[in-house]
Amino acid sequence: MLRRRHFLGAGLAGAAALARPALVRAQSATTLKFIPYADLALLDPSVSAFVTRNHVMMVFDTLFGMDEAGNTQPQMLEGFVTENDGKVWTLTLREGLKFHDGTPVLGRDVVASLQRWWVADAMGQALAAVTDELSAPSDKVVRFRLKRRFDLLPLALSHPTNNVAAIMPERLAKTPPNVKITEMVGSGPFRYLGNERVPGARNVYARFEGYVPRPNGTPSFTAGPRIAYFDRVEWLTTPDPATQAAALKAGEVDWVEQPLMDLVPALRADRNLKVEVAETKGLIGFLRFNQLFPPFDNPAIRRAALMAVNQKEFMEAVVGSAGGYDSKVGIFTPGTPFATDAGMEVLSGTHGLDSVKQALEKAGYKGEKIVFLSPTDVPRINAIAEVGVDMLRKIGMNVDEISTDWGTVVQRSVSHQPLDKGGWSMFTAYTGGYDCSNPGTHQLLRGNGNGAYNGWPDLPKIEALRNEWLAATDLTAQKQIAAKMQVQAFEDVPYLPVGAYFQPTAYKADLTGMLKGLILFTGVKRAA
Repeated sequence: MLRRRHFLGAGLAGAAALARPALVRAQSATTLKFIPYADLALLDPSVSAFVTRNHVMMVFDTLFGMDEAGNTQPQMLEGFVTENDGKVWTLTLREGLKFHDGTPVLGRDVVASLQRWWVADAMGQALAAVTDELSAPSDKVVRFRLKRRFDLLPLALSHPTNNVAAIMPERLAKTPPNVKITEMVGSGPFRYLGNERVPGARNVYARFEGYVPRPNGTPSFTAGPRIAYFDRVEWLTTPDPATQAAALKAGEVDWVEQPLMDLVPALRADRNLKVEVAETKGLIGFLRFNQLFPPFDNPAIRRAALMAVNQKEFMEAVVGSAGGYDSKVGIFTPGTPFATDAGMEVLSGTHGLDSVKQALEKAGYKGEKIVFLSPTDVPRINAIAEVGVDMLRKIGMNVDEISTDWGTVVQRSVSHQPLDKGGWSMFTAYTGGYDCSNPGTHQLLRGNGNGAYNGWPDLPKIEALRNEWLAATDLTAQKQIAAKMQVQAFEDVPYLPVGAYFQPTAYKADLTGMLKGLILFTGVKRAA
């Protein structure tokens, strides 16, 4: 029985202990009490973690927003013009933008912020590669001079998933991306109250009185006016799922981001609550290799591990009887234009155990230890971690499972050190459907070595195909290239896709204005 079930049992045993100081009754119309899926261990916008992304979307703003249909719209911008056959983009900041420290948002802040962002972000790296010059001719103007036409520029600056192109003061943006920022000064609708932070327990935000929403448009996803209705938002880290659900039902909190799937039916039955899917593109599970060290520096060993994947087993461990999953997930998000069946037979889940063991032996696996980082405090991640560990052990791999909290996994997964110096071999997590919807934003698909996401694969064939896709202007051609990329990904195996599911969020019925796409705190208000 997987550890996912243990979350439920432990929670029922402790459900009576709801008088903990962090969970006081949520009566105030001006305060929203929210339980995130995990502790906010890292604050920096360059961190690839959903909990950090949700925080970033509160504190910071972006030049462009994206509506629920996937269309990009100016957000911090008054407008923009393109010249010289699309090789010059001139962006004009709208009036009234200022940072939480009271200073105005200037062009040079934008330039420094984007130069920091595009070091780590997949789409940002593509934009950086085609940029000859990024400058601020004046306080209100930012200009891109490109080597060639790049129509994807608004998408690059708007995609509201890891990593967000967050705008911050120049003095903070000058911090190297490998040095994590802890001082949170953005220009978004909420201020971060660092003096009230209790690591592992609480993070607090206050509505930024100086924020000026867009004067027109309709709120949709991250586009249109971003309006904060609550004066204060408290994130209360509460790892036990049953305690989360009991606190919501008792009115002690307003919103639980990711209730345990086993508890969803009971929450749906409570007429005082609403339960719905916010991240409509789904959450895609993955197992990520560290390709700097043996054994996963060997692509044949990675291919043998891919043969062992049965996505149905992974997703059923997550959702139990609640349903709502997809066990036929390739490299690109199902239902999006670039999803393809090319090469999918490798993920059929029908490879016998003996054949996988033979493939692993033929690949040259010699029993090397695999340090597998397994988070214990996020049920949906713990579930696929447990299936992953079991899968690897069944095919004969020497797995050393390190059970720890998610914040520690996030921090350790950025380490380039070998195993004997605190390194790692594999970890598991989820990426968003928006992240994997196209080759440009697909962080897990990058193969640019040290510039790639944690695991740092060096995959020149995938990189070459990605460059072809970025240069293509015809959708048919883009789809053909994406299909080739998927086939090549199953050959190079930068990660193991283990299925997708649709995680409901649960909140009190008196909350209205919830936006779809991600967990967003603008637009949300309490009914009169």
